[in-house]
Amino acid sequence: MTPSASSVRFTGWGSYIPEVIVKNSDFAQHDFYNPDQSKLDAPAEVVVRKFKAITGIEERRYVSNDLDASDIGAIAAKRAIEKSGIDPETLDMIIVAHNFGNVRSGTIQTDILPGLSARIKHTLGIHNPDCIAYDILFGCPGWLQGVIQAYQYIKGGFAQKILVVGTETLSRVLDIYDRDSMIFADGAGATVIEASEGSGGILSTAARTYSVDEAMYLSLGASHLPEADPNIRYIKMKGRKIYEFALSKVPEAMKMCLDKSGVSIDQIKKVLIHQANEKMDEAIIHRFYELFGMKKAPDGVMPMSIHKLGNSSVGTIPTLFDMIARGELVNHQFNPGDHIMLASVGAGMHINAVLYRF
Repeated sequence: MTPSASSVRFTGWGSYIPEVIVKNSDFAQHDFYNPDQSKLDAPAEVVVRKFKAITGIEERRYVSNDLDASDIGAIAAKRAIEKSGIDPETLDMIIVAHNFGNVRSGTIQTDILPGLSARIKHTLGIHNPDCIAYDILFGCPGWLQGVIQAYQYIKGGFAQKILVVGTETLSRVLDIYDRDSMIFADGAGATVIEASEGSGGILSTAARTYSVDEAMYLSLGASHLPEADPNIRYIKMKGRKIYEFALSKVPEAMKMCLDKSGVSIDQIKKVLIHQANEKMDEAIIHRFYELFGMKKAPDGVMPMSIHKLGNSSVGTIPTLFDMIARGELVNHQFNPGDHIMLASVGAGMHINAVLYRF
C-alpha cells in the first residue's frame, strides 16, 4: 500500500470513432413494428423524421466487420497511454466498462471469455502480472463508474496509475425492426488516471442505483418482428420511463456531487452528459441549474456529440472528452482551472457524476 495521493488526475486520453457512417436516411426503407409486434402505421420516412426531432441524431457510427469491442477499446487505450507518456508496464490496473462483450459480426452471441480487460491487456502487450485487469457491467455509466473506482483506489493508496476504458459495439445487438435501434452506435474511449501532487483533478463523485421499479427500464427482449425467433434477444427500452427517471434523478446526483466539492454552480465551465437523447440531456441540464435557483443553463455549457455519433453507451463521455481535449469540437475547449461536470445514466438503473478540475 502506497501513500494516498493529494490529487487524482487524467494524464492521458484517447478514443476510437468507427469509420462506418450510418445516416438517418439509411433507415427510411425499414419496416418498423411496435412492441406488440403490430406494424407501425406511419411510413418509415415519417418515423425517421420524428426520431431526428426528438433525439437530435442525424447519423451514427458502426464498426467495420473485422473489429470487435476489445479491438476498438485497445486502440483507444493505446492512444490514451501515448498521450500520458507512461510506460504501460507501470499500470496498476486496467478497468474496462462494456455491456455486451465482443459480439462478432454476423452473430448475436456475447463473448466474454476471457473478459475484454484481459484481451485489451494482451493486445497492449503488457507483461506485468501485477497490472490487474477486470471488467465492469454498469450500463451506460460504466466508464464513469470505472473512473470513480480508479479515484477511490488511488486516493486509498492502493494504486498509482490506472487505465479506464469504455467500449461498445451496440450495432451488433440491435433489433432493426424497433425504431429505438436508430439511437445506438459504436465507439470507445479511454483515460489514464494517475496520482498527482497539487490540487485539481477529480474533486468529488456521486453514484446511485435504483432497482425497484426501475430495474427493467432497459433489458433484453425478443424482436418486434412477428416471425422472429423469440429466443434471440435484443436491446429493449422503455423510453418514456427512462426520460422521466433521468429528468428526476440525474440532476439530483449532479447536485450531490457538486455540493460535496464546495465548488459553486457558476464555476462550472462544461457539463458532459451521457449522449443518450438531445432533448433528454437538455432537460437534465436545465433541471440541474434550476436546483440552484437559476432559470436556465448557461449558453455553451453542454457540448454534444450525439448528432453525428449517436449513443455508444459507455463510449459517449470518454469520446466526447477526448474530442474536446484535442480541440476537435467546434466552440468547445478545456482550459487550465476549468471545472467540468461529467454525469451519466443507464441500465440498472444506475446514475453517477464526477466533478473534475482540468
